[in-house]
Amino acid sequence: MDLNQRIDVFIKLGQHLATFIKLNNEGINKDEFNELNSTLNLAYIKNGWFTRDNALNMLDQIARQLNPESIGQWISRYDIQSRSPLNIGIIMAGNIPLVGFNDLFCVLMSGHTAVVKLSSDDEILPRYILDYLVKQNPAIHNFIKVSDARLKGIDAVIATGSNNSARYFQYYFGKYPNIIRKNRHSVAVLKGTEDAGDLQALGSDIFTYFGLGCRSVSKLYVPFNYNFNLFFESIVQFGEVVNNKKYGNNYDYNRAVFLLNNEKFLDNNFLIVKEGLSIATPVSVLHFEYYSDINELEEKLNREQDNLQCIVSKGAWFKNSLAFGNSQTPLLNDYADGIDTMQFLLELK
Repeated sequence: MDLNQRIDVFIKLGQHLATFIKLNNEGINKDEFNELNSTLNLAYIKNGWFTRDNALNMLDQIARQLNPESIGQWISRYDIQSRSPLNIGIIMAGNIPLVGFNDLFCVLMSGHTAVVKLSSDDEILPRYILDYLVKQNPAIHNFIKVSDARLKGIDAVIATGSNNSARYFQYYFGKYPNIIRKNRHSVAVLKGTEDAGDLQALGSDIFTYFGLGCRSVSKLYVPFNYNFNLFFESIVQFGEVVNNKKYGNNYDYNRAVFLLNNEKFLDNNFLIVKEGLSIATPVSVLHFEYYSDINELEEKLNREQDNLQCIVSKGAWFKNSLAFGNSQTPLLNDYADGIDTMQFLLELK
């Protein structure tokens, strides 16, 4: 397959998903999407975190990335030449739906062969995407291998997982050219002058995918004596998260533990807000930390770079941050951990 054929197959996928999202939003069912609807249902049955809304959110994000203009702008940054394809192992995580899509996209667009190891928590949606690509152009089948066992015969690897699994990946795959990703988290910096609309947008950064993604905000940095009343009022619309059995169980458990330990926290019946130094938090818990000097905070977050995925702030006023509401809408070149996956693939020999 040449580059134009690879571009074409992904544009078709983007159009397919965009049409599905549009019809879904209009409450229209069409037979051509019966399989995709069934796939969403099966994904939720398999993994209770993968609600239809969360899966639709990811499909919508992918559809927006795969329009001709976005792909054209993205591809123009690279010098893609014909090459003998290498076998690139992709070990996908399963914390949120289709979290490994960008890696798959980059490997196939680079002209290499994707040797995919799916997560047991997220294998249904990726298989649908892979099958759809093959249906659009059967030639792409030669560039996709799904492995149910340990990866073998690979030339490089891209692996995503926890800090613990990263050590395992490094042990087994350290001899290959690799991108090995560990746990990362995202934070928000508040001035204290944010209005309800700003904080509502921040709510989407916190609650999308139940806070399970590396781009999900897990900690707030707030000025001293910050009043959380408006924050809680502004995120009321996200309260339905507690109705998800898995999220609700986490909320009940964490609240009980904090009460038993006589720890101080704020609570609105679906989110626990607690002062803490760590940027990593359990599901349903949001840490906050006071700051008094912006320059000191910038230095502190610079020291945390290896643990941070995103920083968000109102209007992106804070250095190297995104605007509230944008942490969960990455562009094609917003690579995980800030490592240019496509450039890595193009430099392989």
